Amino acid sequence: MLIGVPREVKAGERRVGLTPHAVRELVRHDQRVVVETGAGAGIRASDGDYEAAGARIGGREEVWDQAELVVKVKEPQVSERKRLGEGQTLFAYLHLAPDPDQTADLVASGAACIAYETVTDARGGLPLLAPMSRVAGRLAVQAGAWALEAAHGGSGVLIGGVPGVPPARVVIIGGGVVGENAAEVAIGMGADVRVLDIDPVALDHLEQRFGASVVTVTSTRSSIEAEVLQADLVIGAVLVTGARAPKLVTADMVAQMRPGSVVVDVAIDQGGCFETSQPTTHAEPTYVVDDVVHYCVANMPGAVPVTSTRALSDATLPRVLAIATGGLEVLCSDPHLRAGLNVFKGHITEPHVAAALDRPYTNPLTALSA
Repeated sequence: MLIGVPREVKAGERRVGLTPHAVRELVRHDQRVVVETGAGAGIRASDGDYEAAGARIGGREEVWDQAELVVKVKEPQVSERKRLGEGQTLFAYLHLAPDPDQTADLVASGAACIAYETVTDARGGLPLLAPMSRVAGRLAVQAGAWALEAAHGGSGVLIGGVPGVPPARVVIIGGGVVGENAAEVAIGMGADVRVLDIDPVALDHLEQRFGASVVTVTSTRSSIEAEVLQADLVIGAVLVTGARAPKLVTADMVAQMRPGSVVVDVAIDQGGCFETSQPTTHAEPTYVVDDVVHYCVANMPGAVPVTSTRALSDATLPRVLAIATGGLEVLCSDPHLRAGLNVFKGHITEPHVAAALDRPYTNPLTALSA
């Protein structure tokens, strides 16, 4: 199979779909790989590095028009979606639920579109989302600390405080992978950390891991409001697999927050969990609503592309190899990889995406067998 690795064109995105090490492994298994020239620049991997791994370097047209399997990081932009066609498979983060335009284009393309974020594993996890969730969770505290600085519009509170001056209160909504990693960094920086979640198992896990260093709170409308209004930094770490993120923090709550407080919406890829959230970029990461600084960068791990690309490529490589060697037939026998199939030959095959966009849903097995 010919595997194409394009250069990412989303604003501020420096990651790449496969590292040279991953390419070498694919070539070792008799796969052909074409990499767009300059695709690895953001991770300091030259065209020569990819050639040494066995890839062919090509132009944009060659990668998109000839590849049977396109492996990338972020959702295809409009210019890229126009190049997709029937007989091709796209493997990338898609986040379709809040994006009707992208969904319509992918449906119209006739391609098979597999989303990293809905691929599952035998333990019920999301193995291709988890690596970037870890990165985003850790970055969220770092970004929040930066935004709290007075020069960036924040209240001027130091996350860890100093002797005699209390630390910042960091409230994390969601105790999953993002929330746990955010808590780890916030605790390490000396913050007063509180995590809200509706799942008692998740809260118990956090207490077992962090002990008295974290306060866990059952998430309700009342508890969210109470914690948000006392926070210096609120991190939205909510995930409903494949679906839009629920709007847990209302505009009215934001309006009542202390001036100079900061919100970091890690759920922005799925529409965001603050009513006041709008996607931003690394070039212009923040904006202010009601004196509250909002950091809503839609591709946060792109800020650390070397770390992010390696973590993502390591996770995706076995699945890329499975598709390349077995074709789409592998989806029929692998329910976890099949869970990643969001669009197939004009059909939406992910139930949460179909429900979010009020479009017909087709069972992926039905679509594949047809």
